[in-house]
Amino acid sequence: MSLRLHNTLTRRVEAFAPLDPTCPTMYLCGPTVYNYVHIGNARGPVVFDVLAGVLRRRFGNLRYARNITDVDDKINNAAREAGVPISAITDKYTQAYREEMALLGVAPQELQPKATEHIPQIVAMIETLIERGHAYAAEGHVLFAVDSYAEYGKLSRRDPEDMLAGARVEVAPYKRNPGDFVLWKPSTDDLPGWDSPWGRGRPGWHIECSAMAEAHLGETIDIHAGGIDLQFPHHENEVAQSECAHGGKPFARFWLHNGMLVFGGAKMSKSLGNVERIHDLLAQWPAEALRYSLLSAHYRQPLDWTPALIEQSIRTLDRLYGTLRDLADVDASPAIPQSVEDALDDDLNTPQALAEIARIAADARKVEGPDARREAKAALLGAGLALGLLQQAPADWFGRGASNEDDARIQALIDERIAAKAARDFARADAIRKQLADDGILLEDTPQGVRWKRG
Repeated sequence: MSLRLHNTLTRRVEAFAPLDPTCPTMYLCGPTVYNYVHIGNARGPVVFDVLAGVLRRRFGNLRYARNITDVDDKINNAAREAGVPISAITDKYTQAYREEMALLGVAPQELQPKATEHIPQIVAMIETLIERGHAYAAEGHVLFAVDSYAEYGKLSRRDPEDMLAGARVEVAPYKRNPGDFVLWKPSTDDLPGWDSPWGRGRPGWHIECSAMAEAHLGETIDIHAGGIDLQFPHHENEVAQSECAHGGKPFARFWLHNGMLVFGGAKMSKSLGNVERIHDLLAQWPAEALRYSLLSAHYRQPLDWTPALIEQSIRTLDRLYGTLRDLADVDASPAIPQSVEDALDDDLNTPQALAEIARIAADARKVEGPDARREAKAALLGAGLALGLLQQAPADWFGRGASNEDDARIQALIDERIAAKAARDFARADAIRKQLADDGILLEDTPQGVRWKRG
């Protein structure tokens, strides 16, 4: 099966082939770094990390960019409230974001451009838009003229009135059309700013991504990804300004949008005050369980985010790692099963891929003989690898948050219980099981030996 992806631009699932058959290009909108990000902001990076793995395996290379927005009014406000320089905010939360993504198993992208490092490219693109009649300067601002682009709205498929309402744009007197959006705006002395032909100022949000994508991936990219909440106005505006700057060339051939996380029936968002920050969740739950949870529903569908979902993910990972622990005596290298590749080729069907992992693990618990066990372990490790799961040692998964000394104490009690049972001292064996249970340690007697986990 060839890779097939749902293209928001056409509203169809289409076979994917890159412009360069040796190296696809992909762009993912990254965070605005003014605070810790919420778990909804991790769904795209995790899901499209799986896609990046598919692309690297399939085509041998990938140019994947995920940007950092480090100039924005939200950043300015956060710095003003904290009484610190802008860079103190952006440096802190950029580093925090990268660390959180690494803990969630997101592999580093080939490119991680920052908006502030691309001001010359942004200014140059704005100049091109003005020269071609798609933008105009007014009172220190530069605005994109939406009337100059006949296809404006083709991505979101909204009519002009809906777009104006959805954008919540500022209806300023210097705008020719209320829907015109800002490419450049003036900065006062207390705000970040750069010299430009229109005076000291800073870029608008939308133009940053267009300029960074052009600088690193060219005028036409294969895949542009992001949350469905960015489809309008951000992605719509990216299409307009990029295609107008590039003489009508397509900006992105495939648009992929992930669905939102919902919490208590409502979309998770800062404005609603129902957010759960990754920073806080990582202090409560295993990072791998968060990743598993984010992959548990199809990426285009909403995902109901609840503690029960995470707890179920932990129980599932317990079973999977328990299977790998039973195969600890087997030496095997990961081999991704075709059934898992087929599921991912089907528009990143991660629920089906996870079902395949469960099936592979169930089969692995039944097989006998060294060759069959080696093949089963290779398939289980490979299936996990395709989804960024099951890559730590079982002892590390079951021993999370515990000291080596505590692990040794538990194992010593288990060994004592085994000896007591062998001596038919069942009272002592039962007492040890109860002692461990009281400490939150659950035992399971299996044909391969005693397994334990923290309850």
